[in-house]
Amino acid sequence: MKKSTKRLLGGLAIGAAAVGAIGAVLMNRDGKPGKRRRGNRAAAPNQWARPGMKVTFRAELMPGRDGSERTYQVMNLLPSGRVLLDGVVGEHAQKEFEPVR
Repeated sequence: MKKSTKRLLGGLAIGAAAVGAIGAVLMNRDGKPGKRRRGNRAAAPNQWARPGMKVTFRAELMPGRDGSERTYQVMNLLPSGRVLLDGVVGEHAQKEFEPVR
């Protein structure tokens, strides 16, 4: 292959890589400048639990206990979407509880 052909193909490869990188950056940005900021999600009206609400653990997590023995009150909602309960140690996620009807 001639030297000029090698240079042309090398230049095309670098150009294609640059176009691909720019395209990836533009796709990630999606034209919304505030998309990356994390707002106060605890204040959002569509949270699955709120302080004072009663939640019931799924029966698989506490076998042999009645529904009333598996029910606890939400004390605090954390920014991660997990909750702190009154009378239970630790943070708990939505998937640990029975669906609210």
